[in-house]
Amino acid sequence: MNRLKLPSWLPLDAYILALVGTVALATVLPVSGTPAEVLDKVTVAAIALLFFLYGAKLSTDEIVQGLRHWRLHLTVLAATFLVFPLLGLAARGLVPHVLTPQLYSGFLFLCLVPSTIQSSIAFTSMARGNVPAAICAGSFSSLVGIVLTPLLAAGLIGGEVGFSGSSVLRIVLQLLVPFLLGQLLRRWVGPFLTRHKKVLGYFDRGSILLVVYAAFSAGMVRGIWSQVSPGRLGALLLVEMVLLAVMLCLTWYGSKRLGFPRGDRLAIQFAGSKKSLAAGLPMASVLFGAQASLAVLPLMLFHQMQLMVCAVIAKRRAQDPEAATGPLAEAPVAAGKIGK
Repeated sequence: MNRLKLPSWLPLDAYILALVGTVALATVLPVSGTPAEVLDKVTVAAIALLFFLYGAKLSTDEIVQGLRHWRLHLTVLAATFLVFPLLGLAARGLVPHVLTPQLYSGFLFLCLVPSTIQSSIAFTSMARGNVPAAICAGSFSSLVGIVLTPLLAAGLIGGEVGFSGSSVLRIVLQLLVPFLLGQLLRRWVGPFLTRHKKVLGYFDRGSILLVVYAAFSAGMVRGIWSQVSPGRLGALLLVEMVLLAVMLCLTWYGSKRLGFPRGDRLAIQFAGSKKSLAAGLPMASVLFGAQASLAVLPLMLFHQMQLMVCAVIAKRRAQDPEAATGPLAEAPVAAGKIGK
């Protein structure tokens, strides 16, 4: 019997399937009580260690090289923390006929989350773009977002967000401090990370799966799915499709209008159109508290959508006749190695 062959452009990613499976597991086997409290502490530690690894993997040379592309980083930051929030605010007109107030709060929060690090690098590399710029753009966005995202959420979402000095401090201690500590200790731990890159990649993705399980497990205990009808879920997906399409077009054609070369445009498109699950989930758990599971649903859906769509785009960009081949481009990476 011949095996069914799937189209080569179909972005089947093991990590995406793992995310879907994790949500299904949390739906069937949620945890509560003491096990949930233990799981919460474990996920906090896992995310802190994840950002420590981010800091330890980012070399000083990459930072210096990235700083030279200040126009590129300002463009990515503007797309992430200005254009995205403006589009999120414009979507307020969809409440309550298309989006419920609760789903809209989650949708607006997704628009305020910083960009990704690993997947921005992976897609830029796959498309043969400016990889060092993508590394720094994703890292700078994450660092700025640690402070800016809570401030924007407090100002734009309002009463549903538990914003305070202590909440910002918790986010800083969980994300920024481990990142800076990784930078300080990079001289000693960097060689170890290089030698064990594959194993650490599994931890990288596994920690996110752990946080997803904890968030949706808590959501099941509180009846998250009873609060979202299939029709509302479908409407949310359509709105997010439009949001992603608009941002992909704006970052690509806008950066062309600004005079960026192809390699930089790829870094801008992939870093400026995506949102980080690694940063967004712990921020949501601090800012939304008991409502975090419903608040992160739009981010979860957008995250999976952006990976699938950007995988297709990156593969096609790699086949462009003008694909970069100099020091700014690395060999394409496999789609299955794409993370946050």
